[in-house]
Amino acid sequence: MSGLEWLLEIGKGIGKFFLDPLLYLGILYAVYLGYMRVKRERRNFHIRIQDGWFETRMYFGKGLICGLIFSIITLLIGNIIPLAFVLTVSAVTILFSIILKPGLLSPAYTMGTGFFLIMLITMYQIEVPVFQNLFAQMDTAIIPGAAFLTGFLLLAEGLLVFKNASQHTSPKLIRSKRGMNMGIHESKRLWMVPLLFLIPADALSIPFDFWPVVPIGQSTFTFLIIPYWIGFGSQIRSVHPSLGIKGQGKQVIWLGVLVTLIGAAGFWFEPAVIVAMGIALIGRLLISMVHYYQDSGQTYYFSKNHSGIVILDIIPGTAAEKMKLKIGEVIKTVNGIPVQNEQQYYEALQKNRAFCRLEVIDDNGENRFVSRALYEGEHHELGIITFGNENKWEQDVG
Repeated sequence: MSGLEWLLEIGKGIGKFFLDPLLYLGILYAVYLGYMRVKRERRNFHIRIQDGWFETRMYFGKGLICGLIFSIITLLIGNIIPLAFVLTVSAVTILFSIILKPGLLSPAYTMGTGFFLIMLITMYQIEVPVFQNLFAQMDTAIIPGAAFLTGFLLLAEGLLVFKNASQHTSPKLIRSKRGMNMGIHESKRLWMVPLLFLIPADALSIPFDFWPVVPIGQSTFTFLIIPYWIGFGSQIRSVHPSLGIKGQGKQVIWLGVLVTLIGAAGFWFEPAVIVAMGIALIGRLLISMVHYYQDSGQTYYFSKNHSGIVILDIIPGTAAEKMKLKIGEVIKTVNGIPVQNEQQYYEALQKNRAFCRLEVIDDNGENRFVSRALYEGEHHELGIITFGNENKWEQDVG
């Protein structure tokens, strides 16, 4: 087959990508995440921080490079994935999405659950309506390339969490179990990672036979591109939100490295695939559990501070962002006036509506001064999100 014909068949595969319902269900899921975040932020602060389409932009924008890299690697090493596995993982993804917990959409959970489901179906010869012929065509219950695929996608998840989920986390006001007013941050993300698979051509005996077929050597294969989802969800209480989420991202990256290495051995020694998939499932669950219990057992990072006003978040495009104020810093004085609550802060700003000078305590406990001219139409509190008596507090159930 000529290079032009290859490009033509890949182009057809890309066209069929837009027929996959996962693509559009993912859009609805991302819109839902944005709607719920904006609704909660307005309830807590009477204003939203990021616009309601933020999660949808993240869905489309950040996973494309990971998908492209994986697709190139797949073609280079010739990693063949049975269509039964792809469809099972898609079904598990849709099922987990109904729970509306994006953290369940980690590759460790969707790929791992799909893998062990296929093992059960194949080993115990469970009848699967409509798609039974796909499972009957499998020579073994163990899919050699599944663990390698899962490990690579865990690497992608870790990188996306480290680079993207740690940015623009959403503030949330809670009342602790002791009745104290506290602030936390949460991050909920859904990324679409387009994956190109090589599928054995005989799999096209299913009712919807519409993917292109290309010959490779003595066999024929199908190019199948699916909009795979990677999800993440976490709340941060005890450390700076960026630091806490990046820490989880690093742990997922190392888990991905381990699963990838063991999964690669599965091409020659099949039991390694089962070990790798088990490590992926258990390891990802442990990362979430350890983070939860460690974070819950520490003091709150965002709480009332006797030294001044704690910056819980900053509205994009406002004076506070242009003054390079940061989340977690404490505003000690405004125009030379000490402030310890939101009312004092607002009154001090009104002393000079054309200019403000802030004394700020940074994360290292060091004082610094920032100043800026103020202009008509800018946010009346510089765009800082902080604690206030009129805010709506939620009970901490963690």
